[in-house]
Amino acid sequence: MSQLSRSLVIFFLAALAGFSTVYGGNMQNVVIIFLDDAGYGDFRPHGEPPYPTPNVERLAKEGVQFNRFYVPQAVCSASRAALMSGCFPGRTKVFGAHGPNGRGLDPEFANMAELYKADGYATAWYGKWHLGDQEDTRPHVRGFDETAGLMYSNDMWKYHATDPVKWGKVPLAFWENGKVTIPEVEKADQKMLTKWATENAVRFIGKNKNKPFFMYVAHSMPHVPLFCSDEFEGKSGVGLYGDVMMEIDWSVGEIMKALKKNGVEDNTIVLFTSDNGPWTGYGNHAGVTPFREAKGTSFAGGVQSACIIKAPGKLKAGTVSDAVFSSVDIMPTFCGLTGTSLPQNRIDGKDVWPLISGAKGAKPPARYIAFSNGSVFEGIMTGTGRWRLHIPHNYRYVIRPGNDGAGGKYGQKHIELSLFDMKNDPMESKNVIEDHPEVAQRLIKIANRHKAKFYPKQKEQKPRKK
Repeated sequence: MSQLSRSLVIFFLAALAGFSTVYGGNMQNVVIIFLDDAGYGDFRPHGEPPYPTPNVERLAKEGVQFNRFYVPQAVCSASRAALMSGCFPGRTKVFGAHGPNGRGLDPEFANMAELYKADGYATAWYGKWHLGDQEDTRPHVRGFDETAGLMYSNDMWKYHATDPVKWGKVPLAFWENGKVTIPEVEKADQKMLTKWATENAVRFIGKNKNKPFFMYVAHSMPHVPLFCSDEFEGKSGVGLYGDVMMEIDWSVGEIMKALKKNGVEDNTIVLFTSDNGPWTGYGNHAGVTPFREAKGTSFAGGVQSACIIKAPGKLKAGTVSDAVFSSVDIMPTFCGLTGTSLPQNRIDGKDVWPLISGAKGAKPPARYIAFSNGSVFEGIMTGTGRWRLHIPHNYRYVIRPGNDGAGGKYGQKHIELSLFDMKNDPMESKNVIEDHPEVAQRLIKIANRHKAKFYPKQKEQKPRKK
C-alpha cells in the first residue's frame, strides 16, 4: 500500500470515529459561568458564607483561586461587554445597564462566540444577555447557535421594587433561539431561571461532546429580585439570599458533572466569576465583599470579583494566585489557549496566560487597568496591581440598606485625587499621594492619555501642586 493510500485510510478511519479524534488532541472547550451581582465573599474559598458551597469549593480544588481579578466597570451591560469583547467600556461605549430596546454591544466589536463559531465551535448562551435588545444585537445573531434567557436584568419588569410603572411598560420576555417563548415573565418563571439555564447547559454539553464548544452561562441571579426553585427554598436556613446561592452552587456542580459524564472534563477550560460586586443597597438580599463600597462604584468592592479558573493539565490544581488581571484579558487569553484568531477590530485585553499560569519571570503585559462608572472615567490601577489612582469623582454609598427585596437609601460622596497602595492597603482607606508624588504624577499622565483617547469631553487631570 502506498503512503498516499495509507494516509487516506487513516483519514477515513478518523472520520468514521467522529470528530473527537482530532478535537481531543488539538482543541479545548470553553465554559464561562458568569454571575450577576455576586459578592466577593459569597462562596468558599474566597469567603466564609453561612451556607455551604461545596461545588464551587470543589472547582477551586480542581483549578486555581484567583484573588485579584477585576472588571473595568461595576455595572451589568458594561461588565458583560468588556468580558465578551475584550474591550474597555470607553472603546465600545457600552456604559451602565441597558434596558429594553437598548443598543448593547455594537456588531462592529466581535464577541467571543463569534470568534469560536468561526473556528468551528458549537456555541451557546443561557441566562441573562444584557448586551443588546435590538434585532442585530441579540445573542442568536451574535454568534450563538443556541440561546435561551432574558435580554436584560430580571428586575426590569412590572414588579420592579421602586418603579414598576416605568419598567412595566415593556413586558419582560423569555427568549429561546431567536423567538419569544414566554411573552411576559411572571414570578413563577423567575423561580425557574437558574434551573432552566442549568438544564440547558447540561443538555448542550451532552449534545456536543464530540466536537469543540463554547458555552456562556450568565445567570440572572443573585441580582434582585431574588428567586430560586422550590427545591432550594428555605434550604440554606439563613434566608432567601442563601437559598439562591445554594442553587447557583448546585448549578456549578451539575455543569461539572456533565463535563465529566460526557468525557470532556479534561479538555475543558472553566471560568467562574461575577460581573461586579454586590448590590448592598438591598441589604439581606445582597452579597458581601470585604472591600470598600460595592456595585456601581470604582472601588474594589465594586470591581474586584472572586474568580476561579480550571484548566486541567495547564493550571496546577488546588493553588491560589494573586495574579492581577481583568475581564478584558479573558478573550485574548482563552483564544490563545485554543488557537483561535482574535478579532480584526482593536481590543484592549492582553494574553495573560504566562501570568496566571505562574510561568517563571512572567510580568503583567498591560501597563494599567482602567475603571469607569457610567460614562465617567474614574481612574486606573497599575498592571502590577500595586497602585490605584482615583481621579476626582462622586460616588454613591448606602445610607440605609433595604430589607427583604426593598431598595435602600443612597447618598453621594466625593473623592479627591487619591493614590492607594493596594499591596499594603487593599481596602483603599489611606490616601498616600503626598508620600508618593512621583508615582502619582506617572499615573496621572497615563490616566490623561486614556481619558483623551476614550473620554475626550472629560477634563484633563492636572498634576498636584507641590
